[in-house]
Amino acid sequence: MAQVTNPSVLLVAHGSPSDPDTQEAALTALANRVDSTLPGIRIRGATLAAPGCFETAVAELGAPLLYPFFMADGYFVHRILGAKAHGLSVLSPFGHEPALTALIEATLIAKLANEGWKSSDTTLLVAAHGSAVSQKNAETTEALTARLQKSLGFRKTRSGFVEQEPFLGDVARDLGQALCLPFFALRAGHYIDDVPEALASCDFSGPVLPPFIEWSATPTLIAQSLSDQLLQKGAP
Repeated sequence: MAQVTNPSVLLVAHGSPSDPDTQEAALTALANRVDSTLPGIRIRGATLAAPGCFETAVAELGAPLLYPFFMADGYFVHRILGAKAHGLSVLSPFGHEPALTALIEATLIAKLANEGWKSSDTTLLVAAHGSAVSQKNAETTEALTARLQKSLGFRKTRSGFVEQEPFLGDVARDLGQALCLPFFALRAGHYIDDVPEALASCDFSGPVLPPFIEWSATPTLIAQSLSDQLLQKGAP
C-alpha cells in the first residue's frame, strides 16, 4: 500500500449562490473543528458557490482528498465536484457515513424524550432535497427513513422532497403528533426557505431539527471517518 504523506483533506459543500460568504464561513468553522481533533492532518473547507474558494483551497493544500459534505452521491458530487476534482480522490459523502444512522437514532430518541413523546405515537417526517436529474438523494433518504422506522418504531414515517415527488408540502399534511428530520447538510436556501414554506403550507407544527452542520457530534463523526480512511490509505 502506498503511503499518504503530508495528508490533507478539503471538506466541500455546495454552499449558496445567493449568500456565498455565510455558507463559506460556516463550512470553514466546521473544517476548523474537525482539524482540531486530527493533529498532523490539514483540514480545510470550501464551498462550490463561493467564487474561487475551492480552487484556492486546493492550491493551498496541494493534492487534498476531497470530502463531500453532501447528503447523497448524486449530481453535484459526480458531475459538478467530479469535474473540478481533476484527478483528486473524492471520498464518500457525509450522508453515506456508516455512523450517521446511529447518530440520528440517538438524536431522535433524545428529542422524543425532551418532548415527552413515544415513538409509537409519533410520525417521523424526513425532509430532503430530491432532484429532477438524479434519484440518488431520494434513494439515500428513503433508505434512511426505512432504517429509522425499523429501529425506532415510529407510528409511521414519511419522506418528502423539495425538488421531486412526493413533495414535502403534500406528505406533511395531517400527520398528527410528528417531528421533522431535515436531511440537509447546511443551513442554506432549501433549509431556510423551501422547507419552512412547505411545512407552513400544511400547518405542520411539530419540532424541526437543525441541519447537520449544527449537530454537535458532526465534527467528531467526520474526524473519525477521515482518520479511519487515511489509515487505510497508509497515512502516517
